[in-house]
Amino acid sequence: MTDWEPLAGRLAHEALAEGAPTAWFDRLYRAGADGGVDMPWDRQAPQPLLAAWAAGNGLSGAGSPKAGQAEAGKRAVVVGCGLGADAEFLAGLGFATTGFDISETAIRTNRERRPDSPVHYTTADLFALPPEWRRAFDLVVEIFTVQALPRELRAGAVAGVRELVAPGGTLLVIARFAERPPAEAEGPPWPLVRADLALFTADDLRERRVERAEDTGRPSRGSCWVAEFERPR
Repeated sequence: MTDWEPLAGRLAHEALAEGAPTAWFDRLYRAGADGGVDMPWDRQAPQPLLAAWAAGNGLSGAGSPKAGQAEAGKRAVVVGCGLGADAEFLAGLGFATTGFDISETAIRTNRERRPDSPVHYTTADLFALPPEWRRAFDLVVEIFTVQALPRELRAGAVAGVRELVAPGGTLLVIARFAERPPAEAEGPPWPLVRADLALFTADDLRERRVERAEDTGRPSRGSCWVAEFERPR
């Protein structure tokens, strides 16, 4: 366990008690930026299951001779992008990529670290997204964000994710697997059960594939859902 994880749990439950359940994200990133703990979720490589999904779907690796050929002109967005590793990966594949997070500190850190990045980093609230983002992205990637929110917010969070998917677009969801719904005291995170994934199939989104896979990035945390959805044209 990294030194920021106990703080994350405490800040999350404090925010829930205050009635501000998303406030803890920026508080945690601020603690990392101030040096009180290691910077949370700080990695340079993409989430391994995202990289494996991309390879399995024939998306060229960043830096390869074919990188970006098939994806040129397509738009991608990373929900809750954190410190940007996944957004940078998608940009390297050729997508015009947006990474958004509710944490102003996370977004500011990305801009400071990568002033020449092609990724458009911006602060946004999943529950009140810019109207111009509605059904605007060819690829939507949601990794471990919905599971970081308590169950009473899940339907609203999923609705925000769904709204981003363009006609003909793909939604990729990666989340921790759970056999049973976790109690509030057990999180964050609150891993998803199979029935939770059905929330993503409203508004004409349909399930393309759902699998369980081992997360080689954090094998001690158990397996994950890798779920792919599509919106018909």
